[in-house]
Amino acid sequence: MAPDVTAARGKGSDVMASVDEGPGLPEFVIADISRDDAWVSIQLADAPGLDDWR
Repeated sequence: MAPDVTAARGKGSDVMASVDEGPGLPEFVIADISRDDAWVSIQLADAPGLDDWR
């Protein structure tokens, strides 16, 4: 089942996820690259795995 999501101002979006292994602990990042400052991150150790999403 897909979540009920509405894009900002009726525009499409380009959402990507990645692991940032910069200084400090690795983080899982989800970002909408079509908008400025539209991202969220969590420490990789605390991020849910694929099996948790099923």
